[in-house]
Amino acid sequence: MAAPPPPGIYVPVPTFFSFQQPNSEDGIPGLDMATQTEHALYLARSGIRGIVLLGSTGEAIAVTNSERRALISEIRHQMDSAGHEDYPIIAGTATQGIEDTITQLHISRDAGAQWGLVLAPGFFATCITQEGLRNWYTVIASRSPLPILIYHYPGVSNSLALAASTFTALSSHPNICGAKLSHGDLSLHTQLASSPLPSMAHDKFATFTGLGQQLLPVLTVGGAGAIDGLAAIFPKTVVKLYELIKKGDLEEARKLQEVVARGEGLVVGHGVVGVKEGLRRLLEWDSECRLPLVKGMGGDKWKEWEGVIEELDKIEMGLR
Repeated sequence: MAAPPPPGIYVPVPTFFSFQQPNSEDGIPGLDMATQTEHALYLARSGIRGIVLLGSTGEAIAVTNSERRALISEIRHQMDSAGHEDYPIIAGTATQGIEDTITQLHISRDAGAQWGLVLAPGFFATCITQEGLRNWYTVIASRSPLPILIYHYPGVSNSLALAASTFTALSSHPNICGAKLSHGDLSLHTQLASSPLPSMAHDKFATFTGLGQQLLPVLTVGGAGAIDGLAAIFPKTVVKLYELIKKGDLEEARKLQEVVARGEGLVVGHGVVGVKEGLRRLLEWDSECRLPLVKGMGGDKWKEWEGVIEELDKIEMGLR
């Protein structure tokens, strides 16, 4: 059986793009490897357990396979060179087809990723059965050179829903080692993280929430941690929340969870555009988006979040 990623807080990092890069053309900004590296190293030094490259926050659908290889390879090289050898890197996939997914997993493995995070295929969501989903993931897992986590994100998958029974059936596959659940269904989190099945034991199958606003309840039912977008901006704060929960200081954890929950609204409401806006305003890491996404929230929209962002920034600065 493949081992899952270690428990803790992970960041689905945005992919940094710039029109100043020589590979920019036809209105498409190129990869900004220098900023990508700076941000990844900042996260590692801030206690983040690992990163997801080219997930939904990483605009995976807008990145070519050659760019995938270059990006993952560069971050692996830079992390190793900075003394973060074997730092956990999970590579996302967001294709609809088996062959495309397998190709991306091979590229990701060769470039230095240790796990794959495979988004469920939502194009035919209205007529996909749970049997079809089980078979789709089984074929991919059997051919993947990387152990994989199942990525359940109805918001970007045409509201496709995976049943708890689908996860438990797939957990017996030796190359499936966990799941990321990016939705608010705590019942599903509980059924997976608290399952008594041997194949769902925490050393074999790790359940991560994709929403930091529910880290406290998810950890209490046995979740492994979070793969959380807000932690791209406030890594020490989200790591502190995780640590408070793990050591049983629930009074302080509840206080911090409340602030984090309010801040997570930026990510839920504005996605990668909101994450990049926060990184630009607070940490001076600028990035374009690739179309159809457009850079910038606009001043009026940002003002809606200034209060809680200032609270989080004060907490973050106090932890540095």
